[in-house]
Amino acid sequence: MDSMLDEARTGPVYLRRPEIAQIVLNALRYGQEKMGLYERHAWVVMPNHVHLLITPFAEPSIITQSLKRFTARAANRFLGLTGQPFWQDESYDRLVRNQDEFRRIIAYIQANPVRAGLATDAASFLWSSAAEAD
Repeated sequence: MDSMLDEARTGPVYLRRPEIAQIVLNALRYGQEKMGLYERHAWVVMPNHVHLLITPFAEPSIITQSLKRFTARAANRFLGLTGQPFWQDESYDRLVRNQDEFRRIIAYIQANPVRAGLATDAASFLWSSAAEAD
């Protein structure tokens, strides 16, 4: 699934726009810092999807719904779009079972822009936790 998203050459890539990517990053911060819904560990905003590794303090469906609702409204307002969905209905979540898997997922998320050809190294991709780690 991830490789299909990374290689997608059709469909909306609104998240490629810095203003839209920043809306998503601001919402991710807000969900942690102001709403206390989760603790963020790793994230990346790709042109057509987002990867997020969190420790949730609420039901994942509530977290996803909150993030999608807020970011869709803000992004559609910025883009001047009405009457069409911004995000797909489905999302993919899973339980991380141990520290090794946790570390592998962080590495996967942070390397995603490099694998997709969007950056030469993870830390240079502005819309990720790898960039904020420096």
